[in-house]
Amino acid sequence: MSAFAVVQTVVLAGVLAASAWVAFRKLMPATSKRLLARLCAALESPQRGPVAHRLARWLRPAEARAGACGSGDGCDACGGCGSAVPSSVQRQPLEFKSRSR
Repeated sequence: MSAFAVVQTVVLAGVLAASAWVAFRKLMPATSKRLLARLCAALESPQRGPVAHRLARWLRPAEARAGACGSGDGCDACGGCGSAVPSSVQRQPLEFKSRSR
């Protein structure tokens, strides 16, 4: 195998991996945030070194960095959120109407 074929394979594999990651984040945002939050939590464990901690800070989802509910654990996981259903919401039954012909 020539050097050109090796470089071409590596570049194409990198492009394919990057496009698959972008598609994963675009099509399943909640799953990707949850996955990144778990990965960052594992990288920030005390047994890991400073490079792993720096990588975890870089990979952390933006919402989790800002302290919003982007931690990946769902709403009210930390106990800081309000109730899941606002009290001003009134539930109404669905009414189906038949079409006139």
